Amino acid sequence: MAATVRKNLSICVLDDEPDLVETTTARLDREGFVAVGTTHPLEALEKVRLGGCKVVLCDLKMPGMDGLAFLEKALHQDPGVYVILVTGYYTMDSAIESVKRGAYDYLCKPLDLARLVKTLDELAHTFSQRSQVRGLEQRLLENLQFHGIVARSPAMLEVFDLVRKIARHYSNVLITGPTGAGKELVARAIHEMSPAGQGRFAVCNCSALVDTLLESQLFGHMRGSFTGATETRAGLFEYANGGTVFLDEIGETSLTMQAKLLRVIQNREIQRVGSPEVRKVDVRLIAATNRDLRTEAMNGRFREDLFYRLSSIEIRVPGLIDRSEDVPLLTQYFLKKYNEAYGKAFQGISRRAQMVLLQYEWPGNVRELENVISSAAITATSDFLDVKDLPKHMQRPERAAIGPDETWRPLPLDEVRGIHIQRVLEMCRGNRVRAAQVLGIGRTSLYRFLKRSQKHGEGGRYVC
Repeated sequence: MAATVRKNLSICVLDDEPDLVETTTARLDREGFVAVGTTHPLEALEKVRLGGCKVVLCDLKMPGMDGLAFLEKALHQDPGVYVILVTGYYTMDSAIESVKRGAYDYLCKPLDLARLVKTLDELAHTFSQRSQVRGLEQRLLENLQFHGIVARSPAMLEVFDLVRKIARHYSNVLITGPTGAGKELVARAIHEMSPAGQGRFAVCNCSALVDTLLESQLFGHMRGSFTGATETRAGLFEYANGGTVFLDEIGETSLTMQAKLLRVIQNREIQRVGSPEVRKVDVRLIAATNRDLRTEAMNGRFREDLFYRLSSIEIRVPGLIDRSEDVPLLTQYFLKKYNEAYGKAFQGISRRAQMVLLQYEWPGNVRELENVISSAAITATSDFLDVKDLPKHMQRPERAAIGPDETWRPLPLDEVRGIHIQRVLEMCRGNRVRAAQVLGIGRTSLYRFLKRSQKHGEGGRYVC
C-alpha cells in the first residue's frame, strides 16, 4: 500500500549542483517515489505549471533565482504545489520566514534521508486522502442535489421539505427572498414535483416589461390591437395551459396589472388584448419577489386581495449569508460545471481562496457566487483556483464600515437607514439598480427614499 501511495507522489529536485540533483533523484527512486531533477529553475516552474510534479525539493541558494523567489513563483503557478526548501546555512529565523511564505518544510544539508522520506510519506498520505475525499465529495454532491438545487444547510433542507409537501397540491405559491437566492429554481422544483409536472413551465420577468407589453406577454393579443401587432398571438397563460406560469418580481407590477392577475387566479380565465372573448385556462401560478409584499400592501402599493391569494402558501428562500454551510458545496458544483463548459481540469480551490469565499458576505447570493467561479475558471491558469483569480474587491476586502475605534451612539431609525443606504450606494458605485437589489427593495422604493431625503436637505449625502 505504501509503495502505491509513494508512486502517486511526483517530485522535482531543483539544485544548481548537477551531482547533488542526480544523487538525490536516485535515492528517491530507490525509496519508491517518482522523481525527476533539474538545475534550471525555469524548467522546474514549467513542470509545476503543467502539473508535472506535486512536490519540489528546492535549494535555497541558487544563482539567478533563489529558493524564496522560486517558492513565490511556484505558488503563483499552482497554489496546490508543495515546496520543500533545502539549505546548507540553516537558521531558525530563515526557517520561520520560509514557512511563513508558504514552504511546506525547511531542511538542511547534507540531507537526512530518513527525515526527508518521513516528510514525503506525510505528503503522499495527504494526497491519497485528498483523492478519496474528492471522490466522497463528488458522491455527496450528487446525493445533495434537489431538482437542480445544491444545498445541505438546515435552512435549505427546510425549504426542500416544504416544497415536497406543497408540490403535489395544485395551489398558487409565493416565493420570497433576496435577488439571486434561487427563487426560480425552487419554482421549477415545485412544478416538476406537481401534478402539472408534465406540462409546460413558462417564465415571465415582470420587472423587465412595461404594462402594455407585460399584458400582451401574459394574455396574448389580437392582430391590429396595437401598433406592431402584426399577427394574433397567444400569451403565456395559454401557452402553459395545463402547466405552470412563474411570475418573477411580481412586486414590480402596477395595480392595474395586479387586478388582471387576480382575475386569472379567481376565475381561471383571461382575455387577449383587443379581444372580447374570455378564454378558460388551467394553470398553476407561482410568483416570486424580493420585496416585503405585506408592507407594500399595507402602504397601498400592492393589492391586498392579490397578496392574500398568493401568500396562502409562502416559501422563504434564504440568502447565501444565512446558509454559509452551502458555499463549499456550491463552489464545488460550479467548478465542476465550468470545468465541463470551458474544457478545463481544475482540481479544486486553494485553501486561501476558500477562506475568502467563506468570509465574503455575498450580496448577490448564489448568482454572484456562480459568476465569480465562472469568471475565475476562464482566467485561471493553474490546477487550483486561487485568490488572484477572484475579483479585485474580494482580494482586498474593504475595511469594516464600523471599526472598534468608532464610538457607538444611539441614532433614530431613519438616520440609521439613511447611513446604511448611503454605504450600499457607495459600495455599488452609485448604481441605484444594483443598490436596490442589494438592499432587497424595489427601485421605486429606493428612488422614493432618495427623493424624500433630498426634500429634507440630505440629498448631498447620496452618491448617485
